[in-house]
This record gives sequence, structure tokens and C-alpha cells, in this order.
Amino acid sequence: MADLTLGVIEARFTDIIWEHEPIGSRQLAEICSRELNWKRPTTYNVLRKLTEKGIFQNQDGIVTSLLSREEFYGKQGERFVEEAFDGSLPAFIAAFTQQKALTAAEIAEIRAMIDAAEDKS
Repeated sequence: MADLTLGVIEARFTDIIWEHEPIGSRQLAEICSRELNWKRPTTYNVLRKLTEKGIFQNQDGIVTSLLSREEFYGKQGERFVEEAFDGSLPAFIAAFTQQKALTAAEIAEIRAMIDAAEDKS
């Protein structure tokens, strides 16, 4: 898997793209100038790095995502569980629930996800 690690500013930049896509690269640079105080070359350099990571593409000056926000963070979560819990989702959930109690609504939502996953298998 490509390195999908992002710094705080890169994460804000990805949010800008996801919020506005498809977006022209010139318009993206204008938004980044206002919101991040970046010059145009900075926007293009960071965009190039994120296209190399396979998160976005820039075709004919139009920027679109190759990974949705949900896919991106899903891959990060999967990587975290793999690295921190040897890929064991139950071990992650056990550790998580020791730190934070789940609400009834969260438990119901998780049960529904498990039921849906069972239906797929």
C-alpha cells in the first residue's frame, strides 16, 4: 500500500479538494491562497505529491479524487489495525471499548454492520 500518511496541512488540503471536486487546479490554488495562505507553486507541489500517492488525479487541469474520503480513511484505519493489533479487529474493538463506552445507538449500528457483513459471506 502506498504511504497514505498526511500531515495536518496536507489533510486540510485534501479536505478542500474533496469538498470542491471536481475542481480546476487554478481555482484550487485560489482557495488555498485564501484558506492556507499558500502561493500557487505550493499548491501545485502538494497536489503533485498527493497524485503520486494515488489519492488524486489532475487531468487537463481538473482535479478529482481517486480515493474518496471514506476510502482514504478506511485504508488508514485498516493499516492502523494491522500495525497496532496484528490485523485483529476484535483486539482493536476490545482496546477501544476499554477507553470509551459505546452508546446504545453505536452498538446497534455496529450490529447492523456485522449483520450486513455476514450477509455478504
